[in-house]
Amino acid sequence: MAETQAKLNNLRIAPRKVRLVTDLIKGMSAAEARAELIFSKKRSAPAILKLLQSAVANAKNNQKLEENKLYIKSIRVDKGPMLKRALPRARGMATPIHKIWSHVIIVLETNEDLKPSRFTFHTRKKIGRKTKEEKKETPKEKQEKPKLSEEGKKDEIVTKKGETPVKKFFQRKVI
Repeated sequence: MAETQAKLNNLRIAPRKVRLVTDLIKGMSAAEARAELIFSKKRSAPAILKLLQSAVANAKNNQKLEENKLYIKSIRVDKGPMLKRALPRARGMATPIHKIWSHVIIVLETNEDLKPSRFTFHTRKKIGRKTKEEKKETPKEKQEKPKLSEEGKKDEIVTKKGETPVKKFFQRKVI
């Protein structure tokens, strides 16, 4: 079984916050992990998603592996550099603030027994958009503006078919 890895150095998010996201996707297939990361609301999810896509691209290009058979063998989050800051406190004292960065390493491996996932990496179909053929089949109806009633009242208008008058909710004052 072939392994592929990708590294992300100096991510400006604390390691314990990044581990919340990486623990979710540990052991998943690459496609399922991608779907999980897309819908995650955590701040580190887009960075981990980008790292996963990089690892999948490494596997495809460098080792000619199939992306539907890849799964996450391991994902490790290490402590990176630390920015030291101070917060002013009472009586002239200062409280230290440590802004810790992270290093993330992801290792992908192939698994022949892995079931084909229902998620794929290259499905980018726009939902709700019609193709040109569908647009030609359904002609657009021209909507006519409602006309004033025959009596000329400003608070009533006649509908398109001329059956029932409808009252306006808001009427502007005319000077």
